Amino acid sequence: MDSINIGSIIAAKRKALGLTQQALAEKLHISFQAVSKWENKTANPDIEMLPQIAGILGTTTDALLGYSAAAVSIYEARYQGEEYYWGLVPNRLCYEVLRKKPPVKPWRVLEIGCGEGKDAVFLARNGYQVSAFDVAEAGLSKARALAGKVGVHVDFFRADAADYRADGEYDIVYSSGVLHFVAPGVRQELFDNLKEHTAPDGLHAINAFVEKPFIRRADDGERKDRQLWKSGELFMYYHDWMFLRADEEIFDCNSGGIPHKHCMDILVAQKM
Repeated sequence: MDSINIGSIIAAKRKALGLTQQALAEKLHISFQAVSKWENKTANPDIEMLPQIAGILGTTTDALLGYSAAAVSIYEARYQGEEYYWGLVPNRLCYEVLRKKPPVKPWRVLEIGCGEGKDAVFLARNGYQVSAFDVAEAGLSKARALAGKVGVHVDFFRADAADYRADGEYDIVYSSGVLHFVAPGVRQELFDNLKEHTAPDGLHAINAFVEKPFIRRADDGERKDRQLWKSGELFMYYHDWMFLRADEEIFDCNSGGIPHKHCMDILVAQKM
């Protein structure tokens, strides 16, 4: 087990449920010091305890170990083909990053949910120092191949957006089209962590799919796994930052071969 990962996951899920370390320890019939050691990454729980911990935290042993079966089952299959599922054209949000924080130096970028790597590679080609993660190994494999083909370095690694917590400092945090896999109960803790690990004057460029009663969601295999956001919810997590862009857009989409519409909130905000 990876102590860096599992301790952070336990802490995030415990806090989302409003449990103290003591309360969790009592449910497990262990000392709170043991829970503290897990979360401080100095020890791991015994493997025999994982099902009990998962049950109390309302999750699975796979999720405790950083594995999101639902997301992987969708995107591992979609990324298996030779073609790039999302294409190679960078998302428009990349150009917001270029405009708002141009690469006058190799700013440190973290991309959350990089898929097959097109945006991470684009940013690296423009002079940013990029780290990027995704839960789907098939996507990461194609992302590494793409970076090699164009001759740039990106630190690609596997993680689940719902459970990842930063431990380094970044100048830019970027995420497009993935936050609907992050449950409402852990969003505050996730964004508190990302904001804390952003350098002064740092930038977050992020979007999130929004629920609208007049937009019918496509039945494309993702429906049961998505937890769409409320209008303006994303902006609330950044009430103490300067907004450089805060928009809501409705647009047509044909992903999965099924024509449908999405509503998306788009935020570019700066830490002051």
